[in-house]
Amino acid sequence: MADSPVAERSLDESGVRGLLRDAAPELADLPLRLVAEGWDNAIWRLGDELAVRLPRRALSAPLIAHEQRALPDLGRGLARVGLRAPVPLIAGQPTDGFPWPWSIVPWIEGTPVLGVSRAENGRWAATLAAGLLELHHAAPDDAPPNPFRGGALAARDAAMTERLSHTAAGTALRKAWEAGLRTPPSRERVWLHGDLHPGNMLVRDGGLAALIDFGDVTAGDPAYDLAVMWLVFDEAGRLGFRAATGGRYDEDTWIRARAWAAYLALVFLTRSDDRPDYLELGVRTETELSASAEH
Repeated sequence: MADSPVAERSLDESGVRGLLRDAAPELADLPLRLVAEGWDNAIWRLGDELAVRLPRRALSAPLIAHEQRALPDLGRGLARVGLRAPVPLIAGQPTDGFPWPWSIVPWIEGTPVLGVSRAENGRWAATLAAGLLELHHAAPDDAPPNPFRGGALAARDAAMTERLSHTAAGTALRKAWEAGLRTPPSRERVWLHGDLHPGNMLVRDGGLAALIDFGDVTAGDPAYDLAVMWLVFDEAGRLGFRAATGGRYDEDTWIRARAWAAYLALVFLTRSDDRPDYLELGVRTETELSASAEH
């Protein structure tokens, strides 16, 4: 993946405390330190239990608003199956000093799934399945839109074809994609995480603890989220995951999920020059798709 863009607006500790004094004065004097600055957001740890999530650029500001819209509902469903999500506790609004929405969220302890062995991940396949069953319920008309996530596969065919032309990635990705294109588009419009991959999943004490980073939350085909089984599990884990969904998804949905996994694998293979962990994720996902006899 390319280096993250330069922040268009950033705050130092004094600036963040200024936001806190306006929105949550009872929290403004808690210990505060910058812990992460990613592509879209800066994260400040606030005391022991909280974090402040601030967009770094105008393009990412709507993602915070999307989380503020969706996560109060979706977080309740995930909590029913023991999974946490960064549900905004305070939805900060733009001010004269900071022009975008921002949030105070729970601090969630855990280790990213990225880098954990697929065999180990299989232990919590049923938990992830339960979480997605809670997540994938009918979305309202005002669910955040996303032109790239959860739509018809055909809408991304040109991008997939272009990426395939510039890589040595093998036949398995092409075959999985083409099989997905042959299925009817989904008629479902359910809530989607929208960016479900090992970097946005946390484990703790050997179990799945949380799904994080809902900035791409949207509505569409559940196959987009189900592609995650190819990103995190080996064959045994995938079988356990699919069994735990209890027949909720039809065969065409699983074929489209495999196609989306091929698409995501190719993204990781072609855009991860500075992130060897994500490049390895693409390589391993392609290997799993190549070795599997699944449709």
